[in-house]
Amino acid sequence: MQAIVLAGGLGTRLRSAVPDLPKPMAPVAGRPFLAWILDQLEGAGFARAVLAVGYRHEAIRDHFGDRHGALALRYSVEDRPLGTGGALRLACDQAYDQADDPAGDDAIFVLNGDTFVELDHRAMRAAHGAAGAALSIAVHRVDDTARYGALELRDGRVCGFIEKGRRGPGWINAGVYLLARGLLRQLPAGRALSFEQELLVPQVRSLRPPAFVAEGLFIDIGVPEDYARAQGLFARRAARH
Repeated sequence: MQAIVLAGGLGTRLRSAVPDLPKPMAPVAGRPFLAWILDQLEGAGFARAVLAVGYRHEAIRDHFGDRHGALALRYSVEDRPLGTGGALRLACDQAYDQADDPAGDDAIFVLNGDTFVELDHRAMRAAHGAAGAALSIAVHRVDDTARYGALELRDGRVCGFIEKGRRGPGWINAGVYLLARGLLRQLPAGRALSFEQELLVPQVRSLRPPAFVAEGLFIDIGVPEDYARAQGLFARRAARH
């Protein structure tokens, strides 16, 4: 299994708590938050992760180098902000050459470097293959969808996206995807664009992505309140191990 981790965000909303670091390097329970995510990938048996980096990317590369335990690391560096879609297209082009990817359609995980999602990656991959899908989306149920935006689900598949602001319980996009690399290569190269708005939203009804339920811990440290909450959650996690 291989993954692209989006780790190039500026972390504007987190600046008051973490003034001079890329958001995935924000310290959580004594370690960069990204280290917790890479721990999870290594433990799940991933062979390689490509870190799609931008703002202060040197801080990430200097800390992690080319390996995180058994997990090999590569870097895809933006020379200007490209948004989620542009960053993913660049990572696909830079990090996977023809020798790596002879067929062009091997499934790859995509996840966010500021969000920890506890799920069974192997089970998600098996379900993705069984469904014959080009794209699968991890989903999580929350008490209030207002901050995240909600999903419309039908027969175990995502059929629509609802804008942020609607209050009440529901399903949200957990920000972990499994998709064919050929799908990523549909995105225009060299442009700043949104993966969600350029690919997910316009193609959701034709792709009908299976929804894989992530029932464990879900936390996005993008706002100061959840960043503070993460400190206790991961300190307890460290103590258990």
